[in-house]
Amino acid sequence: MMGRAHLIIGTGVSLSVLALSGYEVTPAAVAAAVVGSLLPDIDEPNSMLVSRALPTKMLRLVQLLMIGAAGWVFFTHLAPPPWNLVLALLMISASFMPSRSMRKVIIFLIGIGLAWYGESYAPWNYIAGCLLIICTLVPHRGLTHTVYGTVAWTALLYGTTRLHGNSIWLAGGMAYLLHLLADSLTNNGIKPLPPFKWKLRFKLMSTGTRKGAKVENVCIALTTVLVVIALLRYKHLI
Repeated sequence: MMGRAHLIIGTGVSLSVLALSGYEVTPAAVAAAVVGSLLPDIDEPNSMLVSRALPTKMLRLVQLLMIGAAGWVFFTHLAPPPWNLVLALLMISASFMPSRSMRKVIIFLIGIGLAWYGESYAPWNYIAGCLLIICTLVPHRGLTHTVYGTVAWTALLYGTTRLHGNSIWLAGGMAYLLHLLADSLTNNGIKPLPPFKWKLRFKLMSTGTRKGAKVENVCIALTTVLVVIALLRYKHLI
């Protein structure tokens, strides 16, 4: 499914279920649901989540910084000739890599930073960093679209937010799972339990096609109905 559909369905359904179950829907729970609904696609650099977190303007800034750093390496002779020229040329070449590859590199470096330096602030940063590193190395709809990815994300939320109640990790975990269920409607489906080759797929649509858009709209309409029901019950309770 497209990112817009994942965002609406994952966030709307998870928060509605929370509300109908009697849990408090807090701003933190909403944020967890929004992130969880898009997070499985972090293995796709051009997905909605990654492209919003690392917009094109930021990539251009990174490119300029890399070109500037290449000039600094060359003119300051940080490395002895001719290695200063070789390093400078490599940095300039890297600055012109496609946006998709650039985003992968940035995510990889952020993961290294969290795993290497973040652990001293909180042990969960090490886990988050390792997950980011892994996400840059696996193919799309790989590890992040599995039961293991769902458990890892939910456990990470639980470990970091359980002192603030259950609504945050429940919303985030549920939204993540709903993303996987939505992708199971596509022709390609998902492999929820690798290395087992079994696929969960219902072959109702293909992302980006007219039929796919119709299926997405039906799912969004059903989500809207559920949200309205949750809102009406909430108003009745207050």
